[in-house]
Amino acid sequence: MNRRRVTVVAAAVGVVAGATGLGVLAMPAGAGPAPVLPDVSAEALVESVLGAKPAAFGGTVAVNNDLGIPSVAGVPQLSDGASTVRMWTDGTGKLRVQLPNGDSERTFVDDGETAWLWDSAEQTVTKLPHGSFEERKPELKPGEQQAAPTDPVTLSRQVVAAVQEYSDVTVDGTARVANRPVYELVLTPKPTEKTVLREVRVAVDSELRVPLRVAVLTNGTDAPAVQVGFSDLNVGPQDASLFAFTPPAGAKVTEPEVEEPSAEEKAAAEKAITEANTQVIGEGWDTVLAARVSQDALTGLAQQQEQQGENRRWEEREGQDVDVQGLLKQLGKPLSGTWGSGTLITTRVGGVLIADDGRVAVGAVPEQVLVDAIGQVK
Repeated sequence: MNRRRVTVVAAAVGVVAGATGLGVLAMPAGAGPAPVLPDVSAEALVESVLGAKPAAFGGTVAVNNDLGIPSVAGVPQLSDGASTVRMWTDGTGKLRVQLPNGDSERTFVDDGETAWLWDSAEQTVTKLPHGSFEERKPELKPGEQQAAPTDPVTLSRQVVAAVQEYSDVTVDGTARVANRPVYELVLTPKPTEKTVLREVRVAVDSELRVPLRVAVLTNGTDAPAVQVGFSDLNVGPQDASLFAFTPPAGAKVTEPEVEEPSAEEKAAAEKAITEANTQVIGEGWDTVLAARVSQDALTGLAQQQEQQGENRRWEEREGQDVDVQGLLKQLGKPLSGTWGSGTLITTRVGGVLIADDGRVAVGAVPEQVLVDAIGQVK
């Protein structure tokens, strides 16, 4: 599967599936007058974004989503709201990420040799291999937001690579993000594209030429549905002590066994992927991801939502049935046609169509595109 073709819809999955427990990082726009900067071409900014790599910095990513997730009785609005993430990196692999949550915090530290995951609420420390952050971001608890790529450099690079071929690309003036002057790179779907998205805006640092903010806007409003960026940023070498970690006294330390999967395990994983039969329908902004989801997976989804809404552990409900279709109907509206019947869940950035027989189609596209796509699911 071509990863470039599915990135934009994968980003949409993150926000569309906010109704199913996922979310995307965001931030409000920076304040201050637009700076006067030398002219630069859109092509040059695209090249800068695609080649950008995070360097040494410390900063805050502010989170504020406005996705229009349908409300469900007993289930909190998991994706709309605000939070922050603090990040530091030395640019060579050492990393510190802090996710505050009220009076507690989860902290991930990679000192270049070993990674540590500290949960202050549970007083637990998990010892992990170096480089584990992308494979295992700090786990979030019920009611908290999950994360897309944590830094705007990575997310901007992925989105621009996915849609530039299918977009009109322009430079729309300048702005300030985290008190730094930036160019506003804008990618607008070509007229032939079928999408509910109006444009993607990437704020590119005028000096460093790296993305500091990425925003997704929909038709009918100038308020971003999704943004990712820095609210403050300190570029350059960071205090070395930030990348050192010693388990606090009294903390329970665990070290999961990490083993290279056997040939049989690799074969089983490949078989599972094949059996999942994920399809990519369309391309560019029109891309729809489709698949067949087992009843067990749908039940697990419903259990997750009820757990989050009721704030109780599932062990207390073991053996009780879950009304999967009932929950889905609360989240969306019923649809039927020659393809069958199911439920459509929509947000400002797209939708997901879940057929009663387990077929699923999701994308940043109008209802009819999802209907056409689900009829093609094998």
